[in-house]
Amino acid sequence: MLPILAAILAFITIGSLGWVLVGGDDSTTKAVKRAQALGGIKTSASARKAAANAAAANTPEARRKQIIDQLQEAERRERKARMTMAARLRQAGLSMSVRTFFIVSAFVSLAVMAVIVVLGANPLIALGAALAAGLGLPRWVVGFIAGRRAKKFSLEFPNAVDVIVRGIKSGLPVHDCFKIIARESPAPLGPEFQRLVEGMSVGLTLQQALEKMFERMPTPELRFFTIVIAIQQKAGGNLAEALGNLSTVLRARRLMGEKIKALSSEAISSAGIIGSLPIVVMVLVFLSTPSYILLLFTEPRGQFMLLVAAFWMATGVFMMKRMISFKF
Repeated sequence: MLPILAAILAFITIGSLGWVLVGGDDSTTKAVKRAQALGGIKTSASARKAAANAAAANTPEARRKQIIDQLQEAERRERKARMTMAARLRQAGLSMSVRTFFIVSAFVSLAVMAVIVVLGANPLIALGAALAAGLGLPRWVVGFIAGRRAKKFSLEFPNAVDVIVRGIKSGLPVHDCFKIIARESPAPLGPEFQRLVEGMSVGLTLQQALEKMFERMPTPELRFFTIVIAIQQKAGGNLAEALGNLSTVLRARRLMGEKIKALSSEAISSAGIIGSLPIVVMVLVFLSTPSYILLLFTEPRGQFMLLVAAFWMATGVFMMKRMISFKF
């Protein structure tokens, strides 16, 4: 019996050693397996998280938030684009540089000062009028030209959107639709789309070309168009239908603006009459009895009273302008 038990024990011992050395896993192998298991758990968790984020991004609330973010970013870009004088000159369509603009402003200031001094006014009044003319008049002219140009652009822009919609429905690429608009639309819409086409032909993407166009023409209509194009490129969908809805919105917005102007015409007329009434009365008094009103221009106290009156008049006109200006 003893030899048999010894043989069984030896067999068990040898088998155990062979299992440990050959078939068993060492600590390194176990660590690798545990790492793989944890990696699989993390990979599946990240995949589930990515799927949940993708599902959440397709909800109406997420799309609404995306549109709001796009609008806020466009508004910040619009404010930034309007800050510098170089941007204002581009918006006005003027080819002069900022240096040339400041030279013209200085020339206007000196000319106004020389005219007032020749007329015999107080040098302090001449200096104040020269500063006001040099700093304010050229900027007002640039702003007026830019506003008139933006108004013409906004007036023709829905027609351009309709051209793109009809072109897409007939099978034309968007780039060819831009070429048609650039060739057949009046200024400033046609030249701006011509610059857009030229920018895309030298390697700019559509989004980059539209951003540069928005810097030259920061209008709400172009901002809406840029947002629609950006969302369509990211989310996909029917571009013709989206631009058709945009054209309807732009025309309805223009109709609302015309209604607002019609309803506020009485307030605008009243503000114009109130603002021009002091100047008209002063001219009439000067024509009827010049000696009565010339004291305001010849006496120091009268000149001081004119300065104070001009300041308060400008303040009143500015307040009335803010009250009758409606943003829509």
